[in-house]
Amino acid sequence: MGALPIGRQLVHVARRRHLHPRPIALRSPNMPDSSRDQLIGFIGTGNIGNPMARNLIEAGHQLVIYDLRPEVMENLLELGAESAKSCAEVASRCSVVFSSLPGPPEIEAAITSEDGILAGASPGDIHVDLSSNSITTVRRLAQIEAAAGVSYIDAPVTGGVPGAESGTLTVLGSGDADAFERVRPLLDPIGSNIFHLGEAGAGCLFKLLNNVIILCGNQIVQEALVLGTKAGLDPEDLVEKLRLGTARPYMGLAPYLLGKRFDNPSFTLRLAEKDVSLAIEAARANQVPMPVANAAHQTYLRALSAGLGEQSFLATLQAIEAAAGHEIPTIQIEGGGASL
Repeated sequence: MGALPIGRQLVHVARRRHLHPRPIALRSPNMPDSSRDQLIGFIGTGNIGNPMARNLIEAGHQLVIYDLRPEVMENLLELGAESAKSCAEVASRCSVVFSSLPGPPEIEAAITSEDGILAGASPGDIHVDLSSNSITTVRRLAQIEAAAGVSYIDAPVTGGVPGAESGTLTVLGSGDADAFERVRPLLDPIGSNIFHLGEAGAGCLFKLLNNVIILCGNQIVQEALVLGTKAGLDPEDLVEKLRLGTARPYMGLAPYLLGKRFDNPSFTLRLAEKDVSLAIEAARANQVPMPVANAAHQTYLRALSAGLGEQSFLATLQAIEAAAGHEIPTIQIEGGGASL
């Protein structure tokens, strides 16, 4: 894969909510309307997909939803969504399908499996994938869907669960520009900053760059806190003074780290390892060395080996503590913010 052109079609779309949505031209003007155009599909209603789907419902849209875990669909069904038994059924009932899934294997299965999206989709349909993905996988899936007459839009989001809950995510879209414009009104309930960034894969790269910064940068904060407390500094005093200096922008992580707040995460360590790995893959394809990201990735792998995959991505602290032979004291301090 060569260098990715990402600057050609940067289009920022201001937020506009549609509480009583007008009809949206989801197909080409010469194609007839159908009941499929009045339904919106949504595949993957987990931690971040669920609030995005809920915001679409609350904006007045009728959803057909599917997730492998029935329990994560219950609140949406109570709000009026209809359930499907497979990705294929969602696609057969809806001309626009959103997906929000953990990573490349799940996304590919949702599209190409026997009961996947392409088994139910029709020419002229649009698939908007809100997941974090591999750039090479995005490009390949875009070609596969295009061969079936389906427009694939990769539109990963940043802002984490808080942004999904409030409908203020940043949507990093790329792919077919005409298809993106047709579904853009459906993105208004999801995000407050909506971009079209160019060819397939550009949105994915933007998302990976966003994530690799926080997912790798947080580890130096962890190392500093372990070093400081092992050397005898008071942890609360250490954080207080760091907040007064040039390290202040990084101290939003301190309450999570000192409080060891790793359970019930909005973004797991397993997903963090996946995103850092995908960023390194993109760097390798473009012949860009990333020694810091590679070192951070090794810490994620050690934490995964220690069984911490379903805890917060900040649980890498435990791997760093183990390597140092020192645990920082657990204390509760105010503040905090680590949304992806």
